[in-house]
Amino acid sequence: MKRMHIHVAVGDLGKSIGFYSTLFGAAPTVRKSDYAKWRLEDPRVNFAISKRGRATGLDHLGIEAESAEELAGIASRLAAAGERLVEEQATTCCYARSDKAWVEDPEGLAWETFFSFGESAVYGEEQPVLPACCAGEPEPAAAVAPMAAASCCAPAASSEAAPARASTRAGGCCAPAAR
Repeated sequence: MKRMHIHVAVGDLGKSIGFYSTLFGAAPTVRKSDYAKWRLEDPRVNFAISKRGRATGLDHLGIEAESAEELAGIASRLAAAGERLVEEQATTCCYARSDKAWVEDPEGLAWETFFSFGESAVYGEEQPVLPACCAGEPEPAAAVAPMAAASCCAPAASSEAAPARASTRAGGCCAPAAR
């Protein structure tokens, strides 16, 4: 069974942990110095907050799969919907090891679908930045270059053209923002 995923960037992690712990009636299942996550059954949600040097507000939405097969099914539907799918294999993000597939909805909102298969002691790996997004046009994956401290949750390079993400990333995807 799939689980809804919501990730919010916050300004004051401690205050936000207090608020959401009271709202959900539960302490975070994962708590780090820059990140907290509630993996709840009622409502069935993976709700995460982080303070990673970004603007506050909704970061992205997603669907957490419970198996690699379930992830493949969701990714297949995303590809069939005509969206440019960006896949990541065995990536580290949000203190977890996961396989992922990313798309943007017609309004530019980032959607992540993922299957996590392990924990990590670090938030995430260095990820590519999409340089042409500042000009409003996506670049082919071959033109994508890594950038230190970039968002762990930005799509990684693939054989497909990577989607521009300026609309959902504070300061645009070319800004050297860390998450």
